[in-house]
Amino acid sequence: MKTYTLYSWNVNGLRAISGKEVLPGVLFPGLPAHENIDILCIQETKADAHSLKPDITHIPDYFFYINPAERKGYSGVAMYSRTEPESIELGGLSPEFDTEGRIITARFPEFVLMNVYFPNGGASDERLAFKLRFYDAFLEKIKAMDAAGERVIFCGDVNTAHTPIDLARPKENEQVSGFLPIEREWIDRVIAAGFYDSFRLFSNEGNQYSWWDYKSRARTRNVGWRIDYFFVNSKAKPFITGVGIRNDIMGSDHCPVTLTLEFP
Repeated sequence: MKTYTLYSWNVNGLRAISGKEVLPGVLFPGLPAHENIDILCIQETKADAHSLKPDITHIPDYFFYINPAERKGYSGVAMYSRTEPESIELGGLSPEFDTEGRIITARFPEFVLMNVYFPNGGASDERLAFKLRFYDAFLEKIKAMDAAGERVIFCGDVNTAHTPIDLARPKENEQVSGFLPIEREWIDRVIAAGFYDSFRLFSNEGNQYSWWDYKSRARTRNVGWRIDYFFVNSKAKPFITGVGIRNDIMGSDHCPVTLTLEFP
C-alpha cells in the first residue's frame, strides 16, 4: 500500500513562520516531526526562492517548489514533497491570475494535486470581481481535468466559508466577503461538478475552524471560519482514509488542514 499524508497551511509569510519556535518541526518550526508529512502545501508565502534561506528551501528528503507573485511580499504558494512529482505546473489559468502566484499543480502517479491560494475579495469591489473571475476560471480547469479521467485533489485557502456551520457568526457576516451568497454559490457549483469537501465526508459538526482574526484575538474564543479545504473528485474519493483540522498548531492566523490517502 502507498500512503500519503497531505497538509495544507496558509502560513501568512513563510519567512515569518520558519522563525517561530512553535512545535518541533521536521520541515520548520510549527509542524510536528512525528507526523511524517509526505506533501505540505503552503499558501501566502509572501516570498520568492531568492529571499528564502537554504534551511527553508533545502530540507533533507523533500523536493521544494515555489510560485511567487510578481509583487514582492504578496500572495504566493509553495510545496514540499517527499516524492518527486512527475511534473510541476506553476499557474496555468491565465496571465491575469498567474502574476499573483496562486497555483502549483503537481502530478503524481496516483493523483493530481493543486495547491491554491484563492483571492480575498474583501478589499474592494474590484478585488471581489477578480476573485469571482478566478473562481470561474479555476472551476472550468478542474472540470476539464475531471472529464479527462484524472484523480483530482485541490487544497488551500479558498477564502470562503460554505455554510452557516462553517463560521462562528454567520448572521453577522452575511454581507461580508468570504460569506457572500455569490461566493458560497461557487462552492455549490464545485460540489455539483462532482467534487467533495473532504472534511464533510467525515464530520457534520460545527465549531471546526481553520482561520481566526488576529486583531480581535478570536482564536482564544474560537470565533473562527473554516475557509481552508481539501476537495477531491469522485475518482480520488475512495482512497481517503482520514481528514483533520490541526487547530493545535500555532504560528499563523490559519491552522493546517490534513488529508490522508491510501492506494493499493
